[in-house]
Amino acid sequence: MERDAGQPLAGTRIGGGLEIFGFEKRSERPLPLYLAAVAAGFPSPADDFIDKRLDLNEYCVEHPEATFFVRVHGDSMRDAGIHSGDILVVDRALDPRHNRVVIAALNGELTVKRIRKTDDKLFLMPEHPEFAPIEVTHEASFEIWGVVAYVIHKV
Repeated sequence: MERDAGQPLAGTRIGGGLEIFGFEKRSERPLPLYLAAVAAGFPSPADDFIDKRLDLNEYCVEHPEATFFVRVHGDSMRDAGIHSGDILVVDRALDPRHNRVVIAALNGELTVKRIRKTDDKLFLMPEHPEFAPIEVTHEASFEIWGVVAYVIHKV
């Protein structure tokens, strides 16, 4: 079923205030990709610099079978450039190493946080001074759902 372009995306809302969307490539919609750098000063005509077309599916989705999307609700990752309402492109095929931003299930609640490993401890780190780090203990039910590859938000 096609979505009306004026309607917001609708996903499945899971605990922790995140909405989950599956990846489905319905059509190719290549957009112009300009080779010239964009200056924040005097404008210049850019049509002469179109090199090729850019398909955002190809650009943002490296592993289609392992990719899903999440809409963020909340501000705990604000200082990482992730804001409430943003859509995250999440790739389950990427390695969730130290310092990567991940979607994790902790005791039944989904959250987006940065992974921080010390010698013997694992933390889920917010990127906002009003939120405390979360230590993942051995007793906790914990699973990483995927690594955040891209953030899509309006300006």
